[in-house]
Amino acid sequence: MDNFTYCTPTKYIFGHQAEMNAGTELNALGINSVLLCYGGGSVVRSGLLDRVEGALSEAGIKFVKLGGIEPNPTDPKVREGIALCREHGLRGLLAVGGGSVIDTAKAIAAGVPYDGDFWDFWAGKAVVTQALPVGVVLTIPAAGSEGSGNSVITLLDGMHKISLRTDFALRPKFALMNPELTFTLPPAQTAAGVADMMAHIFERYFSTTPDVQVTDRVAEGVLMAIIEEAPKVMASPCDYQARANIMWCGTLAHNGICGTGRREDWVSHFMEHEISAVYGVTHGAGLAVVQPAWMTFMAHRAPAKGAQLARRVFGVDDPDDTSAALKGIECLKKFYSSLGLPLTFGELGIEHPDIDLLVRKLHENKGQEIGGYYRLTPAETAEIYRLAL
Repeated sequence: MDNFTYCTPTKYIFGHQAEMNAGTELNALGINSVLLCYGGGSVVRSGLLDRVEGALSEAGIKFVKLGGIEPNPTDPKVREGIALCREHGLRGLLAVGGGSVIDTAKAIAAGVPYDGDFWDFWAGKAVVTQALPVGVVLTIPAAGSEGSGNSVITLLDGMHKISLRTDFALRPKFALMNPELTFTLPPAQTAAGVADMMAHIFERYFSTTPDVQVTDRVAEGVLMAIIEEAPKVMASPCDYQARANIMWCGTLAHNGICGTGRREDWVSHFMEHEISAVYGVTHGAGLAVVQPAWMTFMAHRAPAKGAQLARRVFGVDDPDDTSAALKGIECLKKFYSSLGLPLTFGELGIEHPDIDLLVRKLHENKGQEIGGYYRLTPAETAEIYRLAL
């Protein structure tokens, strides 16, 4: 196990009517004005936005609204939000939604006190040292952004989709998590969220760091819980306990606990970011295609961790590591398929992907060799993309 520092300052309020605590939590932080960020029609149609606005008004919190944040969020909304915060002198942000809304709020929070272009942080030209505080009302369990310091934004000029990772600066101050808010999620969105949270665990689980038995077992336990609970949610969308378990799994998958003391990978995420940047697909659905392809490549080159996953999580009984790893991948693909997730580019709706473009953009953004588990060249990432055809 490697040395590590772990701090998760997010306060989680979980359960029935958790969203009604928004004003109270902002007051406790000394925040009297926020930019209220949200996406499309669901939070409006469901009445959630009205309830949150009521909670803010009752607590005496001034708010300015920024709606219309779309999946795979882009820089124009970030710039609009920064301008609104500066114009109205807002002291914090409240994100009502899933990962795209939360990531946008984080980018705005980083950009408001910064003199330069907020994209400097994503481009690696500057480091976030201060940011406005962010609170969250979570509606989609998937990205885990409610408990992480990460934010993924696409720069439209050149379609560069980049993940910024911070240890502390952009972690939300609080996350209000009511599983009932997820009852009306479409099945495809629920399934994509499951693939996303599982991928967050896989990115940490596939590690070359030795002697990480504790985090291996934590990761395996959360994966097994997801595999057990996801079919219940798909069969009975209003099963509160199943929804609650899936929602908390999404947080544990990405709040850093599964990655303590170990080297992480993240290549599957990087590769999917290029797919969703170019083709606009749902991130979790793209991961369901890329992750098994990446695992298949690894089964023939560095199979030990994949074999361990297959034996411990999927119950594969095979003494040969490569064979065991490949059988585990088939189990994973069968699980994804049972949720209605795509397994190939074609099933993702991309009949003829431009693999050369994807590889070029990937390595322009991330370097000529990438990966923490196994170093990959452009020729090798191209091979992984082809495995997903």
